[in-house]
Amino acid sequence: MINIALYGAGRIGCVHAANIAALYPRAKLTYVFDTNVATAAAIAGKYGARQSDSVEQALLDAGTHAVLIASSTNTHVDLIAAAARAGKAVLCEKPIDLTMARVDECRKVVAEARVPVQIGFNRRYDRSHRAVRDAVRAGEIGSLELLVISSRDPALAPLPYLRVSGGLFRDMTIHDFDLARFVLGEDPIREVFASGSALVDPALSEFGDLDTAMVVMKAASGALVHINNSRRAVYGYDQRVEAFGSSGMVQSGNLRASAVTRFTASATDAREPLLHFFIDRYAQSYVDELADFIGAISEQRPPSVNFEDGRIALLLADAACESARSGKAVPVRYA
Repeated sequence: MINIALYGAGRIGCVHAANIAALYPRAKLTYVFDTNVATAAAIAGKYGARQSDSVEQALLDAGTHAVLIASSTNTHVDLIAAAARAGKAVLCEKPIDLTMARVDECRKVVAEARVPVQIGFNRRYDRSHRAVRDAVRAGEIGSLELLVISSRDPALAPLPYLRVSGGLFRDMTIHDFDLARFVLGEDPIREVFASGSALVDPALSEFGDLDTAMVVMKAASGALVHINNSRRAVYGYDQRVEAFGSSGMVQSGNLRASAVTRFTASATDAREPLLHFFIDRYAQSYVDELADFIGAISEQRPPSVNFEDGRIALLLADAACESARSGKAVPVRYA
């Protein structure tokens, strides 16, 4: 059994706590820490864990095998570093941080500690998206030439959150940067061109953010990746991937509340609405992500989505930010 300490008892922390409990006896939630003591105590009590009075308490316990970091982004680097130094495996929500300098500092600590660190790019575990990746790897569509990722939220997040989120490319598109790399495999992205607007709420322009964007990237093979984002899709949470190649095309589509289709006098082929929230859309992928993390620890193998994947996703996000500011394509420097 893998004993896991949870840092962060907010919305996504609650999801992870429930998933850890669902995977018993492979894993057990043993500690919960959050600056909101009452929330931490409530989750700990619900799942038979202890509320941790400090960051250090769970790390000093030899019975803690791993930590799951679901706290705010500005705490990620410090918590990863503390857990790594304590010899604990880490699963951390994305992004690692908003600045590459802090990510690289943390990278050194992780390398020295030699502990498994997995970054929470859960979309790799979505079974439809993974099927697209598998089809590409199996050569079903021949040579990959175009990869199109549509990722649109149902509604704009609150402005106080957006002000500290790091901007659209680091907060939202970063998932799509990683998903593109997942499908491309060993074909690295060499160039990024991005453009964006504040069309949903012009107030975002006041602090340099966007709510609508398109990104075009070129891989070393010449394959092109197109990512389109919006923070407002009135019809629901829109998540689609299309891989087009020399021998065909493969797509992953949206999930709906049910597979019912209706035919009436007012509509034909009317289907149920899209799922409206990312936790619903990717519920199973969060479970599969956690199961893979537990498997990596138990089997003593590297995590499937590692620290370097998180670092490269931020590199691409930074390149997109630079491109959107300059209006020019930006080469990706991996060193």
